[in-house]
Amino acid sequence: MPFYEKGNVRIAYEEAGKGFPLLVISGGGLNSTIEWAKKNAPFNALEEFKNEYRVIVTDLRNAFGGQSTGPLEVDRPWDSYIDDLLGLMDHLKIKRFMALGYCIGAPYIWGLVKRAPDRVVAAAPLQPVGWNKAHPTYMKDLSMKSWAPELMKRDPKVTPDMIEKFLTRMFPNPDWLFTVDRDFVRKCQTPMLVLLDDTPGHPYDVAWETAMLAPKSELGHYPWKDPKELIPIAVRQVRSFLRAHRPVA
Repeated sequence: MPFYEKGNVRIAYEEAGKGFPLLVISGGGLNSTIEWAKKNAPFNALEEFKNEYRVIVTDLRNAFGGQSTGPLEVDRPWDSYIDDLLGLMDHLKIKRFMALGYCIGAPYIWGLVKRAPDRVVAAAPLQPVGWNKAHPTYMKDLSMKSWAPELMKRDPKVTPDMIEKFLTRMFPNPDWLFTVDRDFVRKCQTPMLVLLDDTPGHPYDVAWETAMLAPKSELGHYPWKDPKELIPIAVRQVRSFLRAHRPVA
């Protein structure tokens, strides 16, 4: 597996196919890995789109089960991950790309669009993570259980106090999309395809409002992944969306 390295950051990634670049961001919360994208995602975007695109997927920094490592940047949690994703694109000499993100990939996508609007051609946030008013600390609590203990085992320099500060800044209560506010979404000119979900970590109302506010957004049919027989229809819609916004060579 190849790696992108910058200073004390080391990011594992994988590529498949040829064509216009498509960055795939896995779900799984802070344990977002290449394996999740292949085995746990509703559909395997690498397999589905490698015949048309240069598909790139990464292990996010410090994800349990992945091979990417780097410091815990307590004061800039989202920005540190955005640094890694844009740095990887630079490393691969990719200027413009499309993005598809499951779950926690959605706030990363919005962070990329905010930081580099000229580089993200179009994006598909699927089952997006957001702040759930009925479960206001869900993402923080989940990360405390599923991600923090393993990170502290692997890196003794990471303390419980650092974890608390990092996750409090990453998942503030209350918030909305975590990386952008409503005013940014209202003004965003990046085409978006939003596929809704309705779970504690993927609140329906946040995804719906996002699609209503974003001026160049589209909504996928709902439900789209349960029962599983619906998933191929969603894949076709994603494929049509990507084709519609892929730059002409």
